[in-house]
Amino acid sequence: MCSEVADLIQKYALLNAVRHKGKAQVQPVVGRVFSEHEELRSHVDEITEQVRKIVEKVNLLSSSEQRKILEESWPELLETGRVEQVDKGLPPLPNVEKYNRIVTRFSPNPDCVLHLGSARAVILSHDYAEKYEGSFLLRFEDTDPKGKSPMLEFYAAIREDLSWLECDPDGEFIQSSRLPIYYDFARKLLSLGHAYICECPPEDFRARVTGEEPCPCRGGSIELNLKRWEKMLDKGYVEGEAVVRIKTDLNHPNPAVRDWPALRIINTERYPHPLTGDEYYVWPLYNFACGIDDHLLKVTHIIRGKEHLTNEVRQRYLYEHLGWEYPEAIHYGRLRVIGSVLSKSKILAGVNSGVYEGWDDPRLATLVALKRRGITAQAIRQMIYEVGPNPVDATLSWKTLYAHNRRLVDGLANRYFFVSNPLEMNISGIPRNYLVEIPLHPDHKERGKRVIEVIPQGGRHKIHVSASDLRHLRKGRIVRLIGLFNVKIDRVNDTIDAVFIDESYEEARRIGVQFIHWIPDRDGVETTVLMPDNSIVTGLSEKDVRNLNPHQIVQFERFGFVFVDTIDETLGVRFGHT
Repeated sequence: MCSEVADLIQKYALLNAVRHKGKAQVQPVVGRVFSEHEELRSHVDEITEQVRKIVEKVNLLSSSEQRKILEESWPELLETGRVEQVDKGLPPLPNVEKYNRIVTRFSPNPDCVLHLGSARAVILSHDYAEKYEGSFLLRFEDTDPKGKSPMLEFYAAIREDLSWLECDPDGEFIQSSRLPIYYDFARKLLSLGHAYICECPPEDFRARVTGEEPCPCRGGSIELNLKRWEKMLDKGYVEGEAVVRIKTDLNHPNPAVRDWPALRIINTERYPHPLTGDEYYVWPLYNFACGIDDHLLKVTHIIRGKEHLTNEVRQRYLYEHLGWEYPEAIHYGRLRVIGSVLSKSKILAGVNSGVYEGWDDPRLATLVALKRRGITAQAIRQMIYEVGPNPVDATLSWKTLYAHNRRLVDGLANRYFFVSNPLEMNISGIPRNYLVEIPLHPDHKERGKRVIEVIPQGGRHKIHVSASDLRHLRKGRIVRLIGLFNVKIDRVNDTIDAVFIDESYEEARRIGVQFIHWIPDRDGVETTVLMPDNSIVTGLSEKDVRNLNPHQIVQFERFGFVFVDTIDETLGVRFGHT
C-alpha cells in the first residue's frame, strides 16, 4: 500500500482517537478513507486490514501523544470552530441533570443512502452528545427483510456518510444480530401476561380493534401463548397467521395504539436477509426492537421527527410493562427542501428505474450527491442548526444552503478561467507579447499565480470567450479582457473581430466597460460541467487546471464554484452554486 494512503489512514485514526478519549475505531476511519478516495473501494479488504493495524498502533499511544502528532502533522483538523458552534448554536436538552451520561442515537434502515433530511437527525443527535461529552450511537434498524429490505451496500454507504458529516459514532449496533435478545423479551412479556399471540385474520382484528373490542386471542392463557410462541419459532405458522401483540388500552383514542404488533413472521427463504440469510423466521417490528434497544443501550435522549409521536405512545406501554423509565423524547417538525425529493422510496425507485443515474445524481439531495457538488458538511451543519430541534415544520431553500457553503469555500477555492460554449475572438493591433500573472486567490497571494501567455503573430492573436458574454459583444463596444487589456468590438458573426485599444485597467473602470474572461487559442483544456439539473455544459478552462486534483473545490470566475471529478486530458467537474 502506498505511503499516501497509509498517511491518510493515520491522519483519520489519530483524529478519531482524539475525539473518542484515545480509542480510535476501525469503521469510522475506513469510512473517512473511502469518502476521500472512492477509487479504493475495490480494495476494501486490504484497506480495512491496513486500517485495523494502524488503529491498533494509534490506540497504544497516550492521548497526549496522539494529540501532539496531530498538532504537528495536521493542525487544521484540530480547529475548534465546530465545537464552539455546538456550544453556542444548540438549545439545552431537557433534564440532562437526571443522567450520569448523555447518550443519543441515529437509527437508519440500511435500505438507501442518507439524504439532506437524514442529516438533521444525524447532526442533532451527534452534536448534542458532543455538547454534553456523552456518547453517540449508530444503530442499524434492519429487521424487515421483506417490506423495507436492507441491502449490504447501504451499511457501508451510511457509515461513510456519517464520517463525511464528521459524526463518527462511539458505538455501532445492528438489530438483525440481536434477535435472540428480542426473543427473550417477547417470551418475558408473554409470561407476564402483557402480550399475546394473535391468530386472527388481519381484517378481523382491525374490525374489532376499531370497535374497541378485544379479539378472541387476547384472553388466552399464558400457557397457551407460550405454546403458540414456540410454534412461531418452530415455523409452525406461515406469514400472516400469527403476530405477537402488546396489550394496551383498547379504548385509547388512537386505534393505531390499541394492542400494537410487536413481532411477526417473515419467510426468509423467500426474502433472505443480507446478513443473516434465512436463519430467522420471526422478526420484531419497529416499535418493539427500537423500544427494547433504547433501554438496553442506555439512550437518554431520542431526537427524531414528529411522525414518531404515535410510536412514543406505543413504546410507553412496553416500558410500563417492563418497569422501565422512558427516555427524553424530542420530536422536531417535518423538513421540506424546495425542489428536492426527500423520500427514500422515491429515490430508490428513481435510481432503480434509471430516472436518476446513481445515488450521486446531481438532481438528488443525497449526501453523496451534495458532497460531489462541493457542498461541505459544515454548510449542512449550519443550515441544520438554523432549524434545530424545533417542533414546527420548516421549509428550506437551496439558496440558504448555498449561502452557507459560499462563506465556507470562498476563501479556500482557487480561481480559474472557464469559457462555456466557446466563441472565437480574433484580436488585431496587439503591440507586444503579454505574460499575464493572476493570483490563484485574490485574498491569498501566498498561494501563487496562474500564468497565461499571449504571443501575437503580426499583431494578431486568437482567443476564446464564452457565448454567455455575447450580449456584451456588440459592434463598437469596448470590453476588458480580465488581467490583459481593453479591446473594441469590430464585427460579430460566427467569429468575433476586435481591435486592441489600450492596457489601462483604470480607464476600463472609469468608462464602465464589461470585464470578461478568456482562454488563449490552443491553451484551453476541454472541460465538461455536470449541472444540478443533470445537463452538461462544455467549454475550455485555462491550462493551469491541469495542476488540480480530484475532489478539489475551485471557482470558475463569473461562472460558479465547482467540484473536480476527473482530470486527465480533459477536466470533468460538477457545478455547485454561484
